[in-house]
Amino acid sequence: METSEFKEIVAAVHRLVRDDVVPREDEIERTDEIPADLRRKAVEMGLFGYTLPEEYGGLAASLTEDVQLAFEFGYTTPAFRSMFGTNNGIAGKVLADAGTPAQQAAWLPRLADGAVASFALTEPEAGSDPSGLSTRAVRDGEDWVISGAKRFITNAPLADLFVLFARTDPNAQGTRGISVFLVDANLPGVSVGPRDHKMGQFGAWSAEVFFDSVRVPLNALVGETEGAGYGEAMKSLVRGRVHIAALCVGMAQRLLEESVAYARVNRQGGTLIGEFQLVQAMLAEIQTGVYAGRAMVLQAARDYDSGADRRIGPSAAKLYCSEMVDRAADLAVQIHGGMGYMRGTPVERMYRDARLFRIYEGTSEIQKLILGRALMKYGAVPATSAR
Repeated sequence: METSEFKEIVAAVHRLVRDDVVPREDEIERTDEIPADLRRKAVEMGLFGYTLPEEYGGLAASLTEDVQLAFEFGYTTPAFRSMFGTNNGIAGKVLADAGTPAQQAAWLPRLADGAVASFALTEPEAGSDPSGLSTRAVRDGEDWVISGAKRFITNAPLADLFVLFARTDPNAQGTRGISVFLVDANLPGVSVGPRDHKMGQFGAWSAEVFFDSVRVPLNALVGETEGAGYGEAMKSLVRGRVHIAALCVGMAQRLLEESVAYARVNRQGGTLIGEFQLVQAMLAEIQTGVYAGRAMVLQAARDYDSGADRRIGPSAAKLYCSEMVDRAADLAVQIHGGMGYMRGTPVERMYRDARLFRIYEGTSEIQKLILGRALMKYGAVPATSAR
């Protein structure tokens, strides 16, 4: 996008988040649902497809542009971003990057217009490591027959489309023999379980999904390449990790602002708590994390877009920022004291919301393994890539 055009989009999202979403965070928390009018506004602003190709109704945002929007989304409840996050990230990008022209034409305009795609990879024995994936797809004449179950699938209760990963080669081991399919949520044999009851991130729905001998045509195989599913999943997740890191920075910024505001007006023993040096030290630690995280995310996004680094930067950013926001939330609660433990206080909600960032799209432990292996195989990222 042109710089001036993109700045207008960021400004519009900034206003939407602060003027429309933030005032209704308690309502979203209480009802466990995004209000319909907020969903309509998100659709009208093009948020359901801002990374998708322009020819299909999207805005074709680069990752560098994506993370700048994610800084804004992260400022409020994660449920708002989650509503359209899978369209622009792990589900929609698989289709946009690897789908056939016919598949893209059939689904991408719908996604950009507010339909929802879910990324159906995780299973009880296949989370951060997909090698234990057991969902099967067996060819039967002109169809594939899919059987299995998925767990913790974001937006499953709302999904129109499942971008589903299934094993097509029963003799393959580990991550081999996994393919990707487009499965219409309305097909016979597809069923969604009750919504998960989570610690936090209320309003962001996830659930189990069951596939009972679901028949899809041969052309439902993404890219028409059998066995390429794992590679496509990893490409999508790598980009998604930088996006998640940016959300963490946005949330940490909100935690900082809430904590500074509280420290400026609340007193203990007649003294503003912000005048206590140990409180100032906690604020300083949050600010330092925000500053470092923002710089890391922007650099990782630029290196991803240029192709300079798509291995180390995304995992490093996701690892650092998800751990950083968890620490920021803990410090924010500490600064608020007893009030920080009370429901209805924003930092209490964010304390619960932040915890998930260290788990999904690859746990912190998985990011460390990815980083260690990449460093041993490829060496450190050259210093020139960070200039």
